[in-house]
Amino acid sequence: MPLLGDLVEIKGGGTPRKSVEEYWGGDIPWASVKDFRTIELSKTTDSITKLGVENSATRVVPAGTIIVPTRMALGKVAVAAMPVAINQDLKALLIRDESRIYSRYLLRCIEAKGKEIEKKGKGATVKGISIDVLKELYVPLPEMSEQKRIATILDKADALRRKRQQAIELADQFLRSVFMEMFGDPVSNPKGWPKGKIRDLVSEAKYGTSQKAHTEHRGVPVLRMGNITYEGGWDFSDLKYVELVDKECQKHLLKKGDLLFNRTNSKELVGKTAVFEEEKDMVAAGYLVRIRTNDLGNPYYISGYLNSKHGKQTLFSMCKSIVGMANINAQEVQDIDILIPPKSVQDRFEFLSKQMRVRTEKFSEALRETEHLFASLSSRAFSGNL
Repeated sequence: MPLLGDLVEIKGGGTPRKSVEEYWGGDIPWASVKDFRTIELSKTTDSITKLGVENSATRVVPAGTIIVPTRMALGKVAVAAMPVAINQDLKALLIRDESRIYSRYLLRCIEAKGKEIEKKGKGATVKGISIDVLKELYVPLPEMSEQKRIATILDKADALRRKRQQAIELADQFLRSVFMEMFGDPVSNPKGWPKGKIRDLVSEAKYGTSQKAHTEHRGVPVLRMGNITYEGGWDFSDLKYVELVDKECQKHLLKKGDLLFNRTNSKELVGKTAVFEEEKDMVAAGYLVRIRTNDLGNPYYISGYLNSKHGKQTLFSMCKSIVGMANINAQEVQDIDILIPPKSVQDRFEFLSKQMRVRTEKFSEALRETEHLFASLSSRAFSGNL
């Protein structure tokens, strides 16, 4: 069985200097780990100019290139749907001999090895792997006709999975448009709302527990930075647990309506925000800030703002990088400028958010079913039983 390093060349990327405006906002898509939402990389949050490419270590790879994160988002994989520049946390896999391995088959094979790749990650807070880890992955190599048959079956199953995912994304986009319609543009403030700071709407902001987490089902689940999605939702598929004495447990237990803010992550992902609404006892890890609102504020309104386009831009511009990580502390998040509409209007947005959440949960349940089907097919495909 050949190694991945025998089948592909592995090339890295880079990031143009953020301080040079001429490098950004061009017509060249620039991908980072935050763009790995589906296996088809068809759009990116950021774009750069030709000058940005020429003056950095980034690399533009052609459409059809398989791309793998080697830092954060470990275990994910995507194929470029268009020529795209990549940053330093991504690696492009360039097939050496296309008569030997089918690109779509290789894509699905690496996807199936996602858990294996993730387990090999190293790092105290953000996990990463070396290029050698990728090179040493074993790739089963049946006849080309069999590779194409496997890829076709998995592509069809994935198409169903993506339809479910698109329904969730449309619901999220609708909620963002509702936010803009209700509260207006936060810069021009067409509705004339009073201006203030997030702290004007907050009664307390505290860090989560620093207790070391484990995978054994003892104690209480602890929410970490990876459990909050970039869009402001929740992903409980990978939970860890902490064991706390009663006093510490009561101190950190989350309540419905708590706003959780991811204070430390990569610069692109720091500031992920979501409202906790679970019935089960859970606590937050130290890299999250637990925010509770006062009588003037609603957590759904604050979350809606921080997850808006303007909110994301504000967070990106203010976060400080420390040894490859970015940080916004509890005081800084409270100092963010925000409009302060009447509480009744904020509460109306919460009502609409919860209605949309009920609908999204139905979409999510359907998605989980199709993901289970896909995982079963993928497991059988690469064990020779499909």
